[in-house]
Amino acid sequence: MKTSIIKVLSFGVLLVVMGCNSSKKSSNNTPNTDIHFVLSDTGQDVFYNDKGEEISKPEKEQDYYGQDAQYTGIASAYKDNKDGTVTDLNTGLMWQKTPDNKRHNFYDAFTYVDELEIGGYTDWRLPTIKELYSLLNSNGELNPKDLSLSKPYIDTNYFDFKYDERMPYAGQYWSSTKYVKGPIQNIGIEGAFGFNFADGHIKAYETGLYYNGEGGVRNPGNLIRAVRGKEKVYGVNDFEVNNDGTITDRATGLMWQQADDGQTYNWKEALNYAKNSTLAGYSDWRLPNTKELQSIVDYNKKTIPAIDESVFICTNKDSWFWTSTTQGDFKYTACYIAFGKAYSKDNSAATTYYDWHGAGAQRSDPKSGKSEDYLLESVNAADSIRINNYVRLVRNVD
Repeated sequence: MKTSIIKVLSFGVLLVVMGCNSSKKSSNNTPNTDIHFVLSDTGQDVFYNDKGEEISKPEKEQDYYGQDAQYTGIASAYKDNKDGTVTDLNTGLMWQKTPDNKRHNFYDAFTYVDELEIGGYTDWRLPTIKELYSLLNSNGELNPKDLSLSKPYIDTNYFDFKYDERMPYAGQYWSSTKYVKGPIQNIGIEGAFGFNFADGHIKAYETGLYYNGEGGVRNPGNLIRAVRGKEKVYGVNDFEVNNDGTITDRATGLMWQQADDGQTYNWKEALNYAKNSTLAGYSDWRLPNTKELQSIVDYNKKTIPAIDESVFICTNKDSWFWTSTTQGDFKYTACYIAFGKAYSKDNSAATTYYDWHGAGAQRSDPKSGKSEDYLLESVNAADSIRINNYVRLVRNVD
């Protein structure tokens, strides 16, 4: 039996992997037991064009082939334990079913979970941002004018969710993952990542401190959905360099393009680039969905880009990468992961952009057109618009 030593840089440890057989999804749509970082499907099952219009399922020779709904991965599977907890049958993590719907300071959130007892369990903790994002359901859609028409980005058959009727967009939940690559916003604020189950985005939020550790920052606080389960299992990558321009992550059973091609594309062009690629002799490359691409973000690395540069190459360190997933609130946009800084500015009238959301954020960009076509008036933070973003291809390991 062959033994390989794979360096997992995101946690600075060495794993000894016996056998090293390629991992893949089983034919009955359940996780292969060799995979310990199980990525459940986003759930997106509708096809869209770049205008956000619903379209029929594209054939391979057609435009828009290869978007999220084209591929069905491991379906989300939950068990309501009838004691205030929900178990994710794919990841093995147990979750708080009903949050207290109160906003907590980031540091106070750790005290809250330490004192929490649900279902007879007392070992609750804040989830990492990768654990929290595992609950994403991409069929969400926020209609702030009529919340009865809204669907949060989480499976409400199992998890309780309540919109803030005064601020419907404010569905942010804390993770334990601090933003370590620098301050956020324009006044040197310390940030920690959260996921917004109301509008489907990852960003870094104010912890209440400045980046230098001083207090005094206005801190609106976030909600909490506690988790329990073994730490540093879900979200730990296990990369192997294949010496053919590809990287295999044995933890997820995915193979990645090692270096992007240095070009930027609109969304339709990115989908076409993926389906036509024959990198390393494979013809089944695709754009990753949001969960897949977020799985290779290195949140612990203190420099940009937010990726393990011992195995991957970003030709532009300040780069955003397309996913195949349409953003539910604004279907003329698709989601991207910012491996570089995630820029926004104070409002639409401001001229200076800052690293507002943090490298590792998940935002969305118009699928086509010109940036000036989408400049909306806003008194709040206004995200940078690029439209042409980079591509990192993915495929399932054979």
